[in-house]
Amino acid sequence: MNSTTLRAALIGLFASLFIMGCEDNHAEDAGERIDEAVTDVQNKVEDACEEVKEGVNAEETNC
Repeated sequence: MNSTTLRAALIGLFASLFIMGCEDNHAEDAGERIDEAVTDVQNKVEDACEEVKEGVNAEETNC
């Protein structure tokens, strides 16, 4: 992908995000869903880490 195509794609992306932000809080809703997804992933990673530590009988099981 050349720089002109990349630049056009980025401009299109930012323009569409700007337009979405002006319509019925769609951007806010999307942001909240992203925050929730990130939190869910963080919790799952922490749970997996704690399970591994428990499995190897580590003294400290918190991650």
